[in-house]
Amino acid sequence: MTDLFASAGLERDAPRPLAERLRPKNLAEVAGQDHLLGPNGALTRLIESGSLGSLIFWGPPGTGKTTVARLLAHETKLNFVQASAIFSGVGELKKIFDEARARRRVGQGTLLFIDEIHRFNRAQQDSFLPVMEDGTVTLIGATTENPSFELNAALLSRARVLTFHSLDVAAIEKLLERAEEAEGRPLPLDAEARASLAMMADGDGRAALTLVEEIFRAARPGEMFDARSLSEIVQRRAPIYDKGQEGHYNLISALHKTVRGSDPLSRQSVCMDIGITASPVGLQFR
Repeated sequence: MTDLFASAGLERDAPRPLAERLRPKNLAEVAGQDHLLGPNGALTRLIESGSLGSLIFWGPPGTGKTTVARLLAHETKLNFVQASAIFSGVGELKKIFDEARARRRVGQGTLLFIDEIHRFNRAQQDSFLPVMEDGTVTLIGATTENPSFELNAALLSRARVLTFHSLDVAAIEKLLERAEEAEGRPLPLDAEARASLAMMADGDGRAALTLVEEIFRAARPGEMFDARSLSEIVQRRAPIYDKGQEGHYNLISALHKTVRGSDPLSRQSVCMDIGITASPVGLQFR
């Protein structure tokens, strides 16, 4: 049944977060994943071949996994279906598979995107195997956890793992420029504050745009923030930390790199994130 409000286009006028408004509308607009979407990228080659095959997208939050899956469905003329491992059970999966089989009988393919696929247990993961093997669905699963540890070997043998990288400073800057264009005004930040904002985002494009939205809301007419006032306005974004899991080792690795490096600003940022005070005489844990 058609939603009368949707038909009238009223939803277009509803408020939406900046990150949603700036969601890329084509693969060329996706920032920070040139190794996948550049001229010689892995996904570019798959699209050119005309066949995707099932894929596992592995990477941190805010790197474009869901967006790329949606755009791939459009590029390959597949019917896009999205489900989350957090909310979906075996019953819902069975319904999705039945609908995909019905589409297949009339010549339509289905791209099934499963967010947080690592949250499915082993038996639930096994339910994908028959529909992957016979082509009923092209599966794209997204995960922030190492697939080798969290996904069945049988599932991995039928899917190609593609790694999404955290966004670098250049990619974050590209998002900031798009946000300024969308808002029709420059960010009220000096150069140092702008660099601090990119660091606060921690490689997460969605987080960067959320911070931008907070800054635009907070700024009074003519006001300009420096790095110190920026941190007071938006506070500090909590780093990804999952004790005993991958985020733990990523954060420790970041600490090692910054302590060895010569950039005081970067070193201070990471130390503050994990509760360490950097001083001339050494590191002091709080």
